[in-house]
Amino acid sequence: MNLHVFRQYDIRGHAERDFGDDFVDALGRALGTFYAERGLKRIAVGRDCRLSSPRLHEALCVGLRQTGMNIVDIGVGPTPLLYFAVHHLDLDGGVQITGSHNPPDENGFKMMVGKDSLYGADIIELRDTMESKGFREAPGGTLEIVDPRPAYVENAQQDIQLGRKDIRFAVDAGNGAGGPLALRTLRALGLDPVALLCEMDGTFPVHHADPTDPETLELLKDRVLGDGLELGFAYDGDADRVGVIDARGEVIWGDKLMIILSRALLEKHPGATIIAEVKCSQTMYDDIAARGGRGILWKTGHSLIKTKMKEEGALLAGEMSGHLFFADRYYGFDDAIYATLRMLELLSHSRIPLHEMLGDVPKTFATPEIRLECDDARKFDLVQQVVEHYRPTHALMDIDGARIQFNGGWALVRASNTQPVLVLRFEADSEERLASIRSEVESVLGRFRDG
Repeated sequence: MNLHVFRQYDIRGHAERDFGDDFVDALGRALGTFYAERGLKRIAVGRDCRLSSPRLHEALCVGLRQTGMNIVDIGVGPTPLLYFAVHHLDLDGGVQITGSHNPPDENGFKMMVGKDSLYGADIIELRDTMESKGFREAPGGTLEIVDPRPAYVENAQQDIQLGRKDIRFAVDAGNGAGGPLALRTLRALGLDPVALLCEMDGTFPVHHADPTDPETLELLKDRVLGDGLELGFAYDGDADRVGVIDARGEVIWGDKLMIILSRALLEKHPGATIIAEVKCSQTMYDDIAARGGRGILWKTGHSLIKTKMKEEGALLAGEMSGHLFFADRYYGFDDAIYATLRMLELLSHSRIPLHEMLGDVPKTFATPEIRLECDDARKFDLVQQVVEHYRPTHALMDIDGARIQFNGGWALVRASNTQPVLVLRFEADSEERLASIRSEVESVLGRFRDG
């Protein structure tokens, strides 16, 4: 058993090497045991469109049913549809089989306990149960097929109030699991999106489905510029993350989307709490504070942020990577399709285009997320070395990696919880200062990596 598949907030690895049928059956039994010990019985199971997902689905359901779990099979769709089903049907938990934004030959499991994420110590408990084979034996769990899509669409129709429906926009679903549901929902609202790669194809034949990678946004950018569209949306493989291209063909990263969304939110909910993660721009936190909001800088990770939202009563949260969480009028989970609807609703009532909504934000110079390959066994130690290097001389936050404050900017070095990489980001008040900070930090990190 490859212990590295047990991540901070999900289980993820190579579909064939790491997730043989015996492993997945055992995971189902461990999950069923976990649920049964907490008095939980009725569990949703969904899957994305990867070629390995049907096999993993079958093995997982066998394991769950051997512990007496009653399964609500919601079929193939995006991860947010599973979250919605658990809330809408008032289920006891859920499991989504998905590799998210990772390559086609990888897969994984995102899990819920009740309406909350299953992560951290609970994932370690699952691993320990699998190793000890301390499974509950109660064969006879049932399986029923339920389609939550009509309810999802109806919820959107009741919630979203558009000022106009002639918005010209495109959606690039990357051949992932979100395309069909996105088109169905948008068209039910009377919208007419330009559809790009909205057919599900688990080989992802055209481009990687990851809106944090600028190369994957080129198709959408070309269409927005070529057709003179107002904006475009891109989804990752399981449609819990969104990327946005404005009418100029430029990427509006997650922290800038958060500025737009938080301004609209604070007009209706003065003083609201808003959470964002360590990679986000300082201009975002400053803007929230300037408009009377309570901004909280928190750890990266969809499970960690959803938990923090409940603790703090936050109405909105977001990540640079495009996870956007709405507890205002919604259930507080990350959903690229719902985020698309909220952005379109906002734009439909605005007299100015999207990019002009950011015209008064102070100009800074920032990198996108920079990912450096790094062995899982080393990445956290390297981050700790960076923390220890800078702590004596710089203001530093280490709630999730090292966010280091410099004169005129900041740097971030953190270990990814989903991939064998280090994630870096830099922001400064000039291009020269940006280059200087980045050069220094990358040099320090390089010495530790080579040493």
